[in-house]
Amino acid sequence: MASHIALGKKGELIAQEFLLHQQYKILAVNWRHKRREIDIIAAKPDCLVFVEVKTLATDLFGWPEQHVDAAKRRHIQAAANVYMDKLPRLPPAIRFDVISITFRPDGEYELVHFEDAF
Repeated sequence: MASHIALGKKGELIAQEFLLHQQYKILAVNWRHKRREIDIIAAKPDCLVFVEVKTLATDLFGWPEQHVDAAKRRHIQAAANVYMDKLPRLPPAIRFDVISITFRPDGEYELVHFEDAF
């Protein structure tokens, strides 16, 4: 497996653990519709949350959240619409979050959760 793919999977696992610790219920991971993907679909009692996880091995090229550009946001929103079309009823609220994970040289990482990022 390519190292950037392995790093991304590691970041997604860290993000899932973080969300579970924050009392989110994980509904789906890597949910796909055609060529679009949502990394994590989670829920709190009052909100359905679509989460984009961005992981970088270093901060030399900026912060991970800076890599969620307008095109990526449109893809996530389009996939979220398809997901919600399949639900028996719409949730009271929806939100699009970004979880940014940056690894440090010592192997530790920094996680920042941007709620309602877009």
